[in-house]
Amino acid sequence: MQNVPKEWREGDERMGEMSVKRKGDSEGKKNEGQGGGEGEKESLMMELTKLVQKMVKESSWWERRGIDCSILAAAFFCLPPAFLLLGSSQILYFSAGMLLMGMAHAVITFKGTHLASHGSLSESQAWAKFWAIFFIEICGSFSAQAGVQGHIKMHHAHTNVIGLGDSSVWKVPFLPRTVYLFIAPLAVPIITPLVALAHLRGNSVAIMVRTVLMVTLGLYSQYWLLIHVSGFLSPLSALLCMLACRAMFSVTYIHVNIFQHIGLHMFSATSRPKRIYQMTHGVLNLPRNPLLDWMFGHSLINCHVEHHLFPFLSDNMCLKVKPVVSKYLTEKKLPYQEDSYFSRLRLFFNKYQELMVFAPPITELVGVQ
Repeated sequence: MQNVPKEWREGDERMGEMSVKRKGDSEGKKNEGQGGGEGEKESLMMELTKLVQKMVKESSWWERRGIDCSILAAAFFCLPPAFLLLGSSQILYFSAGMLLMGMAHAVITFKGTHLASHGSLSESQAWAKFWAIFFIEICGSFSAQAGVQGHIKMHHAHTNVIGLGDSSVWKVPFLPRTVYLFIAPLAVPIITPLVALAHLRGNSVAIMVRTVLMVTLGLYSQYWLLIHVSGFLSPLSALLCMLACRAMFSVTYIHVNIFQHIGLHMFSATSRPKRIYQMTHGVLNLPRNPLLDWMFGHSLINCHVEHHLFPFLSDNMCLKVKPVVSKYLTEKKLPYQEDSYFSRLRLFFNKYQELMVFAPPITELVGVQ
């Protein structure tokens, strides 16, 4: 077990305060009376934030949002030919239509819903709320309210904190490892709207009605187009096609959600480290992969550390600031964790019980599992 040094802990400070001092602070304090402003050192997080903010200000709208919006638009433009190809009687064309729709659905529901939940698609709050409802509820068949609550207010606010944002929502201890890692994820398209309905309890009637209507609209729209555009002859065949397209990359979806947090440092709610240490020790990047980068976005794949440090940056901006962030963390001798997809898969397969079944040990802090 590896403990986080005492000076890294938040103690009684409020979560989110950026008051981690650089190594030279102790020396700086000795010279406060002599050096005046020289003795006042910035926190590590504040210093890094200024570097990133400078890059964001110097970036064009195209870099900040345009590239990611274009990728999402391209995914929507792939849907008409996909529906037409699915109407073909030739197996090659039909398979191409199935693959095209599966990839388009993955881009829209993985990348689109994630960016929308962070409000990264628009600077306007009204439009940000619209896109959140559109992508999360209509396209993703989930509750926008529950999605933002679970992802932003729990996972990001309490990353790897036991009982809060420790990714335990992804654990299903009673499933054997092979079933969990390779078979159960195929049921995600069925489970998602059911979980959304369960999350509606306690919400206002307006939100409940809106969520049910939006989720129904998204599901029925695809079903209707398969019947009337693709020419499916039976409701069952259309529903099976919907399931196949929506489940095509769900195995990878589950893997991505568990690989980058579980198995890393876990922290106690009463003695969590300060933000920059929490994120650098509890988050991991996967290497660049054209397919995964396209479907999930850089913030979920190769820039996950950057995303957790600066969660409101778009995928492209996370990629742009990546060299600055990695260089800064390396210079400050902070971890910048990276591992390959298949290396993580081997780890989870070989240590499934330890990582996905047993509760992580809690002492004062939780160490490496």
